Amino acid sequence: MEAQPLTLGAEESGWQRLKEAADRRPALTALIILGVAVIVMVAAKGLHLVAQTGLNGLSLGAIYALGAVGLTLVYGILRLVNFAHGDFLTFGAYMAYLVNVTWGLPLAVGVLFAMLATAILGVTFELIMWRPMRARRAGLLQLLLMSIGLALVIRSAIQFVWSTDVRLLDVNVTSSVTFLGLRIGRTQLTVIAIGFVVIIAVGLMLRQTLLGKRMRALADDIDLAETSGINTSRIVLYTWVLAGSLAGLAGVLDGAVTSLTPEFGFQLLLPIFAAVILGGIGDAYGALAGGMLLGIITEWSTMFVEAKWKIAVGFVALIVTLIVRPQGIFGKAKAI
Repeated sequence: MEAQPLTLGAEESGWQRLKEAADRRPALTALIILGVAVIVMVAAKGLHLVAQTGLNGLSLGAIYALGAVGLTLVYGILRLVNFAHGDFLTFGAYMAYLVNVTWGLPLAVGVLFAMLATAILGVTFELIMWRPMRARRAGLLQLLLMSIGLALVIRSAIQFVWSTDVRLLDVNVTSSVTFLGLRIGRTQLTVIAIGFVVIIAVGLMLRQTLLGKRMRALADDIDLAETSGINTSRIVLYTWVLAGSLAGLAGVLDGAVTSLTPEFGFQLLLPIFAAVILGGIGDAYGALAGGMLLGIITEWSTMFVEAKWKIAVGFVALIVTLIVRPQGIFGKAKAI
């Protein structure tokens, strides 16, 4: 009679220990789960197909990650849910189009111009909108509505100048390379390379430089950071520079492998939000990891469902993650 309760108690104790271990090392737990999923997919679909779709997912993941890190830093520091962030990506892509197609200059010049122009756009709206509203102690709802309005203004301005026609950057989308039996377009490979280099650089900047440490300090507790002598106003401006430049770069990279329309940044916004939440809201490293993970999962899903459903599969993965770990993979267990 007593054996069954003891057995149930041992099972519950073992499950609790396993859950606590997973909570202590969420990144390792996520890698283990991902590894098991890869083994299952390889057994079901073959190594080549899994590797090919995973390679395609890296370019999408890089775009998500670059967009997500700026969005999560702005939220972490300013508690601003910036619904205009997707249109920052659109703005950057069209700035590159202006330089690359209209002016006929190399795309590399267009990328730099797009990053600079989008960074200036972010700083401008910080000075004329967000900072005055914070000084007036505007609430979350007011700021949210303002960001939605700003998104519509940017989108309408782009439509006014460039219309709603589909436009393409001057890139070679037909050339491809093959290695280890895998085939990928040269432009897509360039997107992956640039994305990885910038992601690593951003990660190192946030961890190693004084500016990065101060940004993370503001994201943890802006009042404490200000008390400790950090010039929070300046760091906020630097945050907008970083968020804007990365958004501009992400927009150009996505436009290089797809096409440009005034709505394409808005279409990317939901997956970018999903990457932020998956990694942990307010955590820059989580946003980078969440973006890459979401991009790869999204592409892997095309082995099992039609491509039109792949975004939905990404959100299913997000929902499952939040059920198990509501604060996201890297997020801290506190109220958001």
